[in-house]
Amino acid sequence: MTTNESTQTSTGSQAAVITPPPAKRSGPGKTTWIVLVVVCVLIGVAIYSGIHSRAEAAEKLVRATEDAAIPSVRVIHPEAGSTANEISLPGNTQAFIDTPIYARTNGYLKKWYVDIGAHVKQGQLLAEIETPELDQQLQQAEAELKNAQANSQLAQTTAARWQHLLKTNSVSKQETDQAVSDLSSKEALVASNQANVRRLQQLQSFEHIYAPFNGVITARNTDIGALIQEGTSGTAKELFHLVSIRKLRIYIPVPEVYASAVKAGEKVPITLDAFPGETFAGTLVRNSEAIDPMSRTLNVEVDVENPAGRLLPGAYAFVHLKTPGNVNAVTVPSNTLLFRSEGLRVGVVRNGHVQLVPVTIGHDYGASVEVLAGLNPQDAIVIDPADSLEDGAAVQVENRASKGQSE
Repeated sequence: MTTNESTQTSTGSQAAVITPPPAKRSGPGKTTWIVLVVVCVLIGVAIYSGIHSRAEAAEKLVRATEDAAIPSVRVIHPEAGSTANEISLPGNTQAFIDTPIYARTNGYLKKWYVDIGAHVKQGQLLAEIETPELDQQLQQAEAELKNAQANSQLAQTTAARWQHLLKTNSVSKQETDQAVSDLSSKEALVASNQANVRRLQQLQSFEHIYAPFNGVITARNTDIGALIQEGTSGTAKELFHLVSIRKLRIYIPVPEVYASAVKAGEKVPITLDAFPGETFAGTLVRNSEAIDPMSRTLNVEVDVENPAGRLLPGAYAFVHLKTPGNVNAVTVPSNTLLFRSEGLRVGVVRNGHVQLVPVTIGHDYGASVEVLAGLNPQDAIVIDPADSLEDGAAVQVENRASKGQSE
């Protein structure tokens, strides 16, 4: 064995005896502790969140319960001034002239010339009546007149003769006076018979019935052969009904509170349901100058021109009358009023509470009323208040207060 071999042998022996150091044992690592801490934090956050959400839910429930105990109301602001400056008053249109036509003599209807709806002119012949009895009476009266005239002429001749003889004292004064007196009597009888003839002639002229004015026939209540009774008898029946419609009248009852707004000559608009969206011009021509104690209204006549005949008598019309406004007043809907034993009240919301404010009412426009005192345009008043609403009660407003109308 050489030296190198022995060296290698020696080195190999030493390498064989060298061993690695034993592994060191330790507890949980740092990563494990971090994970545990994170888990604990998450669990804590979850517990806190659950407890906090439950507390918030409980608080919300309490608030909701408290809110539910407070009634909700809707409010509105009054309108400044009297917004409704006119009132609509109903009335019926009437013909300016409305005349029933009767006969002035007895007889039978011979013929009629017009029927309902006919436009007639003044003096136009409407019908003819046969009057046989009247004709006979006229003939008799004319004969009596001739007889009276003949007797009058004889009496005149006799009186003249006696007056001539009196000058020669051939007759007495008494006989002459009797002859003159007889002449006067015969002349009076002639005058009486003449008057009777004229009367019968006038009655005979009524055999022809004429239109007294321009107009429209609205009724015909007779026919050929019908018995005609003169208009003065209790059983008389009108033959025709004639109206003039070139101008119409409308009578309206104006309430006493608006009587001061009626001024003669003022132009007023008129509307009818038969002509939607169309306005006709009328004129306040006169009024009764007295308040009806039964209805507390002023009777007012309004005339409207109707040259084309579009408006018909009897139609239902509305006259729009202007009324004076009150600058210090406000207008509120009628559904804001509370009728209490102590008087009229309106609920006003101030600082979350209701105050029942007494009010003074002016004009009533139906859907709204004029309040003369107690409110101003800035007040928030309750719409449709409950009858149980008390003064000072806490309320919550549902809507933002609007002016003039609820939202």
